[in-house]
Amino acid sequence: MFTGIVEEIGEVTAVDRTADAARITVRGPIAVTGASHGDSISVSGVCLTVVDWTDESFTVDVMAETLRMSTLDDVAPGRTVNLERAAEVGDRLGGHIVQGHIDGTATILGITEGSAWRVVRFSLAPELAPLVARKGSIAVDGISLTVSAVSGPSEAEQWFEVSLIPETLTATTLGARTIGDTVNIETDIVARHVERMLALQLISERMPAANVAGGRSDA
Repeated sequence: MFTGIVEEIGEVTAVDRTADAARITVRGPIAVTGASHGDSISVSGVCLTVVDWTDESFTVDVMAETLRMSTLDDVAPGRTVNLERAAEVGDRLGGHIVQGHIDGTATILGITEGSAWRVVRFSLAPELAPLVARKGSIAVDGISLTVSAVSGPSEAEQWFEVSLIPETLTATTLGARTIGDTVNIETDIVARHVERMLALQLISERMPAANVAGGRSDA
């Protein structure tokens, strides 16, 4: 589990690809502090497992499903990434509960500069739209953020916005992102469970009473 509070900006130094996977090495001195084999590190929001490490960098294996679902699909040496070690029991939860299980990606649609902040608008896949609410939490490239605005339910193209303070712009990779860039998205875990519960309840309500009870209507 993570908090979405980025500890440092790392840099991909090597990518070794196979037919359906990739082994990635990332430079991140803070992220590897106290690291050991099997530890989890969030790489731009993707929970990955350490298979090798040095004092300066760590190596992870990324499977086909993770590559397909995230921006790691086209990762290359030189790319900067947000890094966070797994939360320790007893830590302050400065952000929100982030699992590192990516729901998909989003594209930056627009950037509006303010006097001391930056508003960024992202695309939102239709299947994720019910899970994103104004003032709710969302993880963008592993960064815990609050949704400042969201598209209306009837809008053809769904989107959401976040307002970024100077600290977020300097301490994470979002400060360098531009229109058209793609980011990893993880919706709030509570919203996921509520959606699942409501879907199952709706199915149950539509089933004939005899089927629900496991009995026969002609008995």
